[in-house]
Amino acid sequence: MQDFIAQASKNGVLLSETGPCQCCGADFEQGIFDCMHHYQYGLELIDFSQAENLIFRFLSVDAHALQHPEIHGRWSNHFHLTRLNLMLEKKIRWDYQSSPVLSNYLNAYKADRPNEILIPPAPMYRGNITTKDFVAVSSAEACMHLIKQWAGQVYVAWQDNHALVSPIADGFLSTKYKAQK
Repeated sequence: MQDFIAQASKNGVLLSETGPCQCCGADFEQGIFDCMHHYQYGLELIDFSQAENLIFRFLSVDAHALQHPEIHGRWSNHFHLTRLNLMLEKKIRWDYQSSPVLSNYLNAYKADRPNEILIPPAPMYRGNITTKDFVAVSSAEACMHLIKQWAGQVYVAWQDNHALVSPIADGFLSTKYKAQK
């Protein structure tokens, strides 16, 4: 991943080092810098060597990325929202091998649509759960429950883009993904 400060600048956003996170609204003192630092809180409680727990890693990555689209490339939104669609709507059991397959599918998809963009919800309207909520989590079960709620809220916040990513997910499932599995 590119340096998130440089990516924000490329997207025309000057990141603030004081106050709440300007992307998700997390109540931190050093804005997005605290938000990025605290992202892993609670996750260390989850045993990701257990296959059934992997979904929570992917859900948390997607939720965080979509709450902070200003610090990512614009096609990142397609990837993370499509993956949330696949996991939350289409009930796909995601694994590490599936991510590069989706990435390759999106590379082919975007070749014919170089100007397509997803419009993010306004900053601070991308779900009420933020990384700040994970600071107080004290058990793996509580963390997994919170991650599922977080991803669900973020996914709903991006609902204006669901009509675009759902067919992408369907195309992914009917072609390359099926061949890879």
